[in-house]
Amino acid sequence: MWVCSTLWRVRTPARQWRGLLPASGCHGPAASSYSASAEPARVRALVYGHHGDPAKVVELKNLELAAVRGSDVRVKMLAAPINPSDINMIQGNYGFLPELPAVGGNEGVAQVVAVGSNVTGLKPGDWVIPANAGLGTWRTEAVFSEEALIQVPSDIPLQSAATLGVNPCTAYRMLMDFEQLQPGDSVIQNASNSGVGQAVIQIAAALGLRTINVVRDRPDIQKLSDRLKSLGAEHVITEEELRRPEMKNFFKDMPQPRLALNCVGGKSSTELLRQLARGGTMVTYGGMAKQPVVASVSLLIFKDLKLRGFWLSQWKKDHSPGIALLPWLECSGVVTDHYRLNLLGSDQFKELILTLCDLIRRGQLTAPACSQVPLQDYQSALEASMKPFISSKQILTM
Repeated sequence: MWVCSTLWRVRTPARQWRGLLPASGCHGPAASSYSASAEPARVRALVYGHHGDPAKVVELKNLELAAVRGSDVRVKMLAAPINPSDINMIQGNYGFLPELPAVGGNEGVAQVVAVGSNVTGLKPGDWVIPANAGLGTWRTEAVFSEEALIQVPSDIPLQSAATLGVNPCTAYRMLMDFEQLQPGDSVIQNASNSGVGQAVIQIAAALGLRTINVVRDRPDIQKLSDRLKSLGAEHVITEEELRRPEMKNFFKDMPQPRLALNCVGGKSSTELLRQLARGGTMVTYGGMAKQPVVASVSLLIFKDLKLRGFWLSQWKKDHSPGIALLPWLECSGVVTDHYRLNLLGSDQFKELILTLCDLIRRGQLTAPACSQVPLQDYQSALEASMKPFISSKQILTM
């Protein structure tokens, strides 16, 4: 079975980018909707005007920030990571793409600076993260609608808050949504040193699950193995070890996994499938090898294995309180793109965030290994984020 890596793409509505103005010249037609009661502030942002190699198309620019209106929130970005999805979006290879020019970054933590007169759920000093992808977090300040933000507690570490909204959420949902796992059950995953992989290890340990963690071989494999085991990994093996016949003896002392998490594709995903227990599920959430998932017919027939996919953005849409109203409202012709985004609320996502914050407070979930890089040094951060065998996540600080 060949699973195509091409993803359905939609464009992020331009209305999400309200508050981002060019630093000079005419503001264009949309500028008439902005308040002119105060001189716009100048901010710095990493902007790309077309898709391509991030190191070539991303530029640090000075932009103007629109004045805050009734339902708006002005925030100062504190820290924002560089995730693989950010790179894919800039390259033009992601499930949805913002209209260009766009500010990079889908994740990060900010502090509220000011709020509009109609804002009721946030106040200056609060910490917030994006409710959805596409807001553009690689900038010093921004103006967003209140609905575009989710408050997070400010008593958790900054790096944990900055990396909370994507990888840990993906890890938690995959562990909870596909198999009814019980304490003592096992899970196998590749790309185990990735941000999601490290979150899987920790959340699984908190749930009493045993993990088999596959990584690529490298000169410092023992150092990486020790670090993953310090997070709660029970076993750390290389891709080469996974392919050896001796793996049959591996499961004499532990149950075969009912859940496999695939972020690589290609041969690695095929090997994960071979280790699954009968009736087990492999969930694919990434394709780092840029190769199709290959599943043998015999595994599907005789072991009744299931192949599934997971995308956090789709999960948010599927679990939003306004989703049931959309068909009727769209038929009525009154739903704009902006209204659609507001309808697709984030109550369950907020609950997920609070659950993860509890794990952070209890010391059961920490941020991945991080390297903090000043915004102006973005070129080195982008380059490092695309190098192989780099286990440290690049986090831009403002």
